[in-house]
Amino acid sequence: MPRPSRLPSVVIVGRPNVGKSTLFNAITGQRRSIVGDEPGITRDRIHARAEYRGRPFELIDTGGIVPNEDELIPAEIFRQARVALKRADHVIFLIDGRTEITASDRELARLLHQLGKPVSLAVNKIDSPSRETLTHEFYTLGFQDLFPVSSEHRLGLDDLLERATDGFPREQKPEETKPELQQIKVAIIGRPNVGKSTLLNSLVGQDRAIVSSAAGTTRDAVDESVVYSGIEYLFVDTAGIRRKGKTRLMAEKLSVVMARRHIRMANVAVLVVDAVEGVTGSDATVAGYAHEEGRAVIICVNKWDAAGEKKQSAFSGDVRNELKFLEYAPVVYVSARTGKGVRKLFPLIREAYESASRRVTTGELNRFVETLRLEPDVKVKYITQASVRPPTFVLFTDQRKPLHFSAERHLINRLRRQFGFSGTPIVVKTRSGRKGLR
Repeated sequence: MPRPSRLPSVVIVGRPNVGKSTLFNAITGQRRSIVGDEPGITRDRIHARAEYRGRPFELIDTGGIVPNEDELIPAEIFRQARVALKRADHVIFLIDGRTEITASDRELARLLHQLGKPVSLAVNKIDSPSRETLTHEFYTLGFQDLFPVSSEHRLGLDDLLERATDGFPREQKPEETKPELQQIKVAIIGRPNVGKSTLLNSLVGQDRAIVSSAAGTTRDAVDESVVYSGIEYLFVDTAGIRRKGKTRLMAEKLSVVMARRHIRMANVAVLVVDAVEGVTGSDATVAGYAHEEGRAVIICVNKWDAAGEKKQSAFSGDVRNELKFLEYAPVVYVSARTGKGVRKLFPLIREAYESASRRVTTGELNRFVETLRLEPDVKVKYITQASVRPPTFVLFTDQRKPLHFSAERHLINRLRRQFGFSGTPIVVKTRSGRKGLR
């Protein structure tokens, strides 16, 4: 699965809570990373395309680094950062200009010197000329290129970026523009610790997201682009979603907001369910977010290799009972850890996306109407398709009242069978000759 050609890479590193995510957002011009006052909010590495004076590059925001930390998460953060640093073309070492140099700062500086990459030392939170005098002591870290900046107020970024992108090629407009690949945006959703990050790693074929047995390891959203059978799939591994009332820490509350935003921006949602624990009320809550947004959905039962004597038919029955509103969503059984069954997701996602994007012609709908028998006292005049993603149909009848629930459900099932709407919800609105939409 070939990846798009690689841009030059600029990696932001630094100990927790020095403002890396704020700097990342200031450079990219988008709210891509979670920003807040709690240390360690960004624990995975986030990346986005950025550009400075015609020089495009990939910007990577690493997790807060604490070198030589024995606890699992800081150790994993440092390991993940080293993956990014190994392929970096330039490193921005961000440090807090309002505090003294810490032992962690000095240890990280030592590691960066050993790395042998070009490094710009950005002294953050310098928001006035009078504060620039505070930056001189940071030369003791041994870096020649030092830049006082304020990520929050976007001060000093021009000088920093001019140095960071020095030598990067300027973007050339091709004489003949190659046709763009069709892109499908896929949100990997689910409650914490069901294996979403492991699934992302298996799909893209590299160790991309932090994986551990600690619930809620991923709190931001990370993404990866994969080309498979001529289609580009942009996977977003959302943070483990908890109900808002049960998220006390600000980072977890922000994770819910950002995860729901990624669901809204996605074309297809892959709902990951734990085969060992079975379908829970939390699964239904997460699934409800995708259904409410009208997203096409694939139900991915993960850890099937550890499910013991469970039968797929019985488990599918439990899925249908607990997630009745997702009767349209196909169910696939995988082991993200071993990779078994994971490739089945690609054609299912593509089919769900194409179904959600399908338009039915007026002629086909007129012929379909002639076969409808919904309610004895309701005459269907005609149907028109108003929109896609989800497919939305307007039904014109001779009645002022909307269709009975059972009749509407029957109509949706008929539309699904007749026109092949797989994996996507269908919305039906009724309109009479005298009333508006109901």
